[in-house]
Amino acid sequence: MAESSRPQPYQPGAVSLFFVAKAGVFAAAFWIWLLIMVLRTDPATGLQVLAATGAITTTLVAVLLGARMALQQNAAIRHAEVKKLLVDISWNAFTAAGNAEAGGKVVPFPTGAGDADWPAQRSGTDRVSARDHGASERNGGRDRRR
Repeated sequence: MAESSRPQPYQPGAVSLFFVAKAGVFAAAFWIWLLIMVLRTDPATGLQVLAATGAITTTLVAVLLGARMALQQNAAIRHAEVKKLLVDISWNAFTAAGNAEAGGKVVPFPTGAGDADWPAQRSGTDRVSARDHGASERNGGRDRRR
């Protein structure tokens, strides 16, 4: 298939991946430091508490950044699909308008069941401007200009 001339959608990439990898490296370093300190000493020291705190915190940061990057990537893909769908719909409408006399195949835009109640969907005889109503019709026979 030929490559599309459309620009590629935004994909979170190098910067987000850098921060996820950086947090992962720091988390691994803290976990290794904690493991070494636990294996070398018997009583719990302040450095072990610091290593444990750092390991837990950086692990949580890495997980949160990774989840955020995945959500951004999914949102970018969905956004690109919606944009493509909107372009396809508008192109369909444009070609349908151009082929109206030729009887071309028109793909109708899906509408809900209650859309016929909207004023834009009514016949032209039902449309009346708000300025065309007299004061007696608007206020039930009462005139405000007394």
